[in-house]
Amino acid sequence: MFKFIPYVLKSLWRHRARTLLTVSGTAVALLVFCFIGAVQQGLLALTAGEDAGRTLIVFQENRFCPQSSRLPQDYERTISKMAGVQDVVPIKVFTNNCRASLDSIVFQGIQPEKIKAWRDFDLQSGDFSSFAAQDDAALVGADVATRRDLNVGDKFTIGDVSVVIRGVYQSPVAAENNLIFTQLEFLQRARGANEVGTVTQLEVHLNDSADPETLAKQIDQEFKSGPVATTTRTKGMFQADTLADLAELIGFVHWLGYACVGLVLSLVATTTVMAVQDRIKEHAVLQTLGLRPLRVFSLILTESLLLSTIGGILGVAGSALLLSSSGMSVAAEGVTIAFEPSLALAIQGIVVAVVVGILAGITPGWQASRTEIVPALRHA
Repeated sequence: MFKFIPYVLKSLWRHRARTLLTVSGTAVALLVFCFIGAVQQGLLALTAGEDAGRTLIVFQENRFCPQSSRLPQDYERTISKMAGVQDVVPIKVFTNNCRASLDSIVFQGIQPEKIKAWRDFDLQSGDFSSFAAQDDAALVGADVATRRDLNVGDKFTIGDVSVVIRGVYQSPVAAENNLIFTQLEFLQRARGANEVGTVTQLEVHLNDSADPETLAKQIDQEFKSGPVATTTRTKGMFQADTLADLAELIGFVHWLGYACVGLVLSLVATTTVMAVQDRIKEHAVLQTLGLRPLRVFSLILTESLLLSTIGGILGVAGSALLLSSSGMSVAAEGVTIAFEPSLALAIQGIVVAVVVGILAGITPGWQASRTEIVPALRHA
């Protein structure tokens, strides 16, 4: 079969414009397919991460946007004494936009020692000691730094919050690359407010023996009659509830991915059918020269497979380049979904292209292999 590859390539090159349009259309469709897949993977990573079920988020009851949740920071002491609690991290959150946005800026104010203990990242530039020693210092995620062109030493202002960049970090948790960490007390005093002693949420880390559901109920019961009632959920559930509306939209967009696959199937199949119609006489000559119908069928199938696979590889490569260089994300109510390329997604895209190429070539290949030699030779 490999000795016929030059013939297949010449057949494709013979109609360069048609081949180029088919490959480019396939590439665009697979790029959109991978882009949608990256969004879905980002959402799944938030709700199914390693700490999604072993970390609790304590939020003010009946509050949604971070700016509306105000918990007493001294709740930390009460929760830390409960059985099964390993540590409690007070967090002050500020975002420039609580609605769904592709360029939301999310600040998290956390005590430096808590960042070091519970945030896993590598500083690409800057140093942690400079951040810990300066009140208005900030550590910026790599994706935010890419989108806003931020470097160590730059001053960054959003709304009424101004910080000095003292480090750019890369985290294995894709969503955290879209956060800006500041000192807790700095964010409590930012925007002309004096909210020292008040936080947005408490992040409760559990030990291996704790039951998250039982402890969540215990925390809410403890503060039910307190100054501020709470709602406590696992981190995965908290993020899923926060992004519920956005998740529905992403679920709907999932069908667009299937539409892209259908588009590729239709596009490649149409091109292959046109190629078969153009070469009816040629296929008859090949059979006259001794090629069996099965061989003619395989030639058409190979042509269809090449068109789809080349377009798929270009689309997958384009999506990986776009996603890795742009640092794109979508955020709502202070929770961020990162669009991250992955090897699994790239393999999935190429497999889809290969399968579609095979399916698109079956009918035209069968048609070509069933060509009757004498009528085909008389074909104009």
